[in-house]
Amino acid sequence: MPDQCLIDIFTKQSLFYILKNQSNNNFNAHLQSLNNITLTFSLDSLIALVVADASIKNHIATSIAHIHIQNKQVIKTIHHIVNITTTKAELFSVRCGINQATNLKDISKIIIVTDSIYSAKKIFDYSLYPFQIYMAAILQELRRFFNSNSNNTIEFWECPSCSNWILHKAIDKETKKFHPSLTLLWKVS
Repeated sequence: MPDQCLIDIFTKQSLFYILKNQSNNNFNAHLQSLNNITLTFSLDSLIALVVADASIKNHIATSIAHIHIQNKQVIKTIHHIVNITTTKAELFSVRCGINQATNLKDISKIIIVTDSIYSAKKIFDYSLYPFQIYMAAILQELRRFFNSNSNNTIEFWECPSCSNWILHKAIDKETKKFHPSLTLLWKVS
């Protein structure tokens, strides 16, 4: 039933900030907003900032999420996954970040920053069958988070890799520095 969907029940608690066009003015304003978020969250212990990214090299995806509270990295997750699509790897990194952030004590706002905002939007699209396992896990965590306090919110912010925004640049670099060594080549097909 559509009226039972998470996005319909918690419409004001989930926001997406997408860079609609990459003209210099929009791009710079968007980056300034990300910088302002950094300043805001550095002063507020109730906000968890999750920076998520994934990269695929030689059929192995590196999925990383950094969770920050008050300018301190409190959790870092790194996963390596074989034979997975980029979208699934990105969704997995967002899922890990949300999972970790929702389990932190006294968090009322989660901000997800990713260069794959369109993958993140797929969390709320129930018609996409290939991603339903990720959506179900993420939505279960978000439902629990929203039900625990009606003021809890989550924001998704797009941060293109080309922006060189400092927190995303660090994680993007980290996902790309992994050099897999395949020992059983016959298993990768």
